[in-house]
Amino acid sequence: MATPAFADSIRIERGTSEDLDPVMDVMTHAFGSSFGEAWTRSQLAGILPMAGVVLSVASESKTGETIGFSLLRSVADEAELLLLAVLPGRHRQGIGRQLLDHFISQAGLSKVNRIHLEVRDGNPAVQMYLNAGFEPVGRRRNYYQALDGSRYDAITLAKNL
Repeated sequence: MATPAFADSIRIERGTSEDLDPVMDVMTHAFGSSFGEAWTRSQLAGILPMAGVVLSVASESKTGETIGFSLLRSVADEAELLLLAVLPGRHRQGIGRQLLDHFISQAGLSKVNRIHLEVRDGNPAVQMYLNAGFEPVGRRRNYYQALDGSRYDAITLAKNL
């Protein structure tokens, strides 16, 4: 759960294509190029208009600064968390968990029965997902490729609603 002092200062709202610049800024800082996890602006812009895709933006209530986001896609009775990122300077303040809880809540409202995601093995966020009730259901070997050519597995996690 979010630290109460921080939880009250964060607003999560549905994002649009007008949020691409601040979202890309968060993505660049949160993912960097170390592990090959970040999406490009064109990938993000291309998926936003698709049916079942929802961008959620976390911002500082007082300043309006975008500090995190999540991207989900719902198809039939399943939803996938495609991306979740928080500015590194705002880690460990419960913002990622707020975005995750928001995703779970939105999926439930959409009558989704199962939610899933993929995360790089070794990513500290794995523990947050496990704490939220997700369970490992698969592994994609060498899924992520860093700029230096290193490969990293993706862990598939799922949760029934």
